[in-house]
Amino acid sequence: MAQPSHRLLNIAVVGHTNTGKTSLIRTMLRSTEFGEIEDAAGTTRHVEQATINAGDLPALNLHDTPGLEDTHALYAHLKKISEKSRAVAPVKILEEFVTNISMHDPLEQEAKVIRQVLRSDILLYVIDVREPFLEKYRVELEILTRSSKPVIPVFNFIAGHKLELNHWREQLAAYNIHATLEFDTVAFTFEAEKRLYQKIQTLLEAHYDHLQKLIDYRAKVWKQLCLSGAKRIVELIVSVACYRESINAKYRHIAESLNEDRLHDYVRKAEQNCLKDLLAIFNFSKKDIAIQKIPVSNGQWQLDIFAPGILKAYGLDVGSAAAKGAAAGAGIDLMVGGLSLGAASALGALAGAGWSTFKRYGDEIKASVRGTQWLCVDDATLQVLYLRQKQLLEKLMHRGHAAHDTMQVDAPEKIKLPDGWPGFISTLRQNPLWRESSTSRNNNKQFLEIESKLIAAILYNETAAKQ
Repeated sequence: MAQPSHRLLNIAVVGHTNTGKTSLIRTMLRSTEFGEIEDAAGTTRHVEQATINAGDLPALNLHDTPGLEDTHALYAHLKKISEKSRAVAPVKILEEFVTNISMHDPLEQEAKVIRQVLRSDILLYVIDVREPFLEKYRVELEILTRSSKPVIPVFNFIAGHKLELNHWREQLAAYNIHATLEFDTVAFTFEAEKRLYQKIQTLLEAHYDHLQKLIDYRAKVWKQLCLSGAKRIVELIVSVACYRESINAKYRHIAESLNEDRLHDYVRKAEQNCLKDLLAIFNFSKKDIAIQKIPVSNGQWQLDIFAPGILKAYGLDVGSAAAKGAAAGAGIDLMVGGLSLGAASALGALAGAGWSTFKRYGDEIKASVRGTQWLCVDDATLQVLYLRQKQLLEKLMHRGHAAHDTMQVDAPEKIKLPDGWPGFISTLRQNPLWRESSTSRNNNKQFLEIESKLIAAILYNETAAKQ
């Protein structure tokens, strides 16, 4: 790996126990592997380091520190040192403290924190806004400011706690601390991460250009992650909408049930594979499914798209074929003009089709002559697939890597189908080769237009009001 041409920025993540320091670093790294996260206080016992890269170059080091547990005792100890050396600057008192502390001293953990503070360029002071502003927090901030290092208070767990957040802002403003930041490690937004680096830029001018390169790189990567997620959803819709099962009309009642079972299995596996890929894109995994319960049951998130209540949860007709477990359509449109294999006679189809049409729909026409009909995934199932995956992508885009909550299904009226959806599905059903041949898709202007519009609808909410 190439070495940076500048000194790496060192950031100490500090604060009281159990405020989300490790969670903050996990979210910044977009990884669930760093450190340990538990509800018990004092989980982090030693300073741990992680590096954030901009491409192949390391950009900065994050240092996860133990929680400050006994700030009053630390403050009293520093006061004693200060009384013995009245002319010594506050930072020198901190240096003397970490130099003379013994290994088994009751303040050994606090010494680990202060030692890393003195080695760092800037401090991120993590605050759980759900906690009241107690005297111990004021004391912690007073001690940390003695280091002569810039301090950025980071408000964590802010979702749903606006009043508490405002109270914290007022309290810190009373101590002339205004350069604060909202960064929820559970309800993540990329804009919050971007603002974090921008705050550091304003306080550390010497690192401005290198931080800007990091911001630009992270923004590019984030955009690509979101685009990859949207493309994966489009791939799912294409593969399922293009899927067919053929049934000979003579033996329809015998074959229909078996073929519908195959349709079910195909749809289930296709959606589960899409779920797996979306998790991987955002650096989640099957392990995180088990730990963080991303797909849940009982009317919330279910792996099985045909589970009872799925259509109802999305506001669709519970009496439809999909709700009954029959993911099958009545037939596929043969041509845009309206002929369908279920309604037009084979002779009429042959007589009305020119040579180019025969080449395009040859298989369908020959199948109709032989009395073959097609089963395809019905409209309701395709709608649920799209809505579920769009919703999942939105959840993952706003999910911090420290989250342990259960992902809920939102009210269906919040998610609408894209403009032109029926036409998109009709076109996909008429092009079964698109399911397996990326070449035939990527060389087709009509497909590329559908893909572009679906991606825009998934990412930018350019959707229709109708469902």
